[in-house]
Amino acid sequence: MGFKVAVAGATGNVGREMLAILEERGFPVSEVVPLASRRSIGQEVSFGDKTLKVKALENYDFSDTDICLMSAGGTVSKEWSPKIAAQGCVVIDNSSAWRYDSDVPLIVPEVNADAITGFTKRNIIANPNCSTAQLVVALKPLHDRFGITRVVVSTYQSVSGAGKDGMDELDRQTKALYSMKDPEQKKFPARIAFNVIPHIDVFMEDGYTKEEWKMNVETKKILDPKIKLTATCVRVPVFIGHSESVNIECEKPISVKEATELLRQSPGLLVVDKHEDHGYSTPLDAAGEDATYISRIREDATVKNGLAFWCVSDNLRKGAALNAVQIAEVLVNRKLIKPRAKAAA
Repeated sequence: MGFKVAVAGATGNVGREMLAILEERGFPVSEVVPLASRRSIGQEVSFGDKTLKVKALENYDFSDTDICLMSAGGTVSKEWSPKIAAQGCVVIDNSSAWRYDSDVPLIVPEVNADAITGFTKRNIIANPNCSTAQLVVALKPLHDRFGITRVVVSTYQSVSGAGKDGMDELDRQTKALYSMKDPEQKKFPARIAFNVIPHIDVFMEDGYTKEEWKMNVETKKILDPKIKLTATCVRVPVFIGHSESVNIECEKPISVKEATELLRQSPGLLVVDKHEDHGYSTPLDAAGEDATYISRIREDATVKNGLAFWCVSDNLRKGAALNAVQIAEVLVNRKLIKPRAKAAA
């Protein structure tokens, strides 16, 4: 017997990716229900070779639904996730609304799957920020072996991290510039076409942005509260795929050879590291792929027990939709939930 799964925010970039990944991975569904706001009622989305009509989140009865993959934004999640959870449906939320709640587990299955048992407190599980997800997958094996004490990370984040509006703005500005027209600027605080912007989310009192704060707090919650992390988050004119330049400092001696072999053997990672032209991964290589790619592994001689590497991942997949589906798979595989009696056959 399969599980009845609702996807809230089904018409957005991540929602559509969730539907695609559920089908790709053969998740045991009895029924899939796409949900969105009222203005999207009747809109069609794809699930494998099926075409599904979108229903309104506001009017939907979750009493016979097992899992809700929530990708409708933080404001919607704050209002609806507790209501959905109260009806016995487990919410896996992609927004930042519940990540910092001590009663809500923040899960990356390759890193801290065991923490998922805490979901029963609120019936909600949080997905981390896209830039955090790929980072902690890479850090986990290195931390377990060498004891990471400090991380310095600079991100190169694609416009899809800002949703469809971000992708549309890059497309629109690029076309305008090639046509010798003034590019219209709406979504980003500066022109994104042929530019980079060291500003993602709002600024905080200490000068860091909220995106940088998220990476720090989430890494501590998922991996280890003792790790010190500083981040600089930058938006770049790439459609899909986040890249990160990462420097770590460890308690124990770490060699490039040992670290490379360890990363090659670790789940969710793919090492592409040759000292030659295109002997490394780019966002284009990672787009549409599940793995987090690791390249440019080298010693950081500026600190004791230091290592530097390059990390690339599809932010719509591992950074959002894939991770959410993997969380659902953990729930099912560990028998933490069962199909409800009313679920459609």
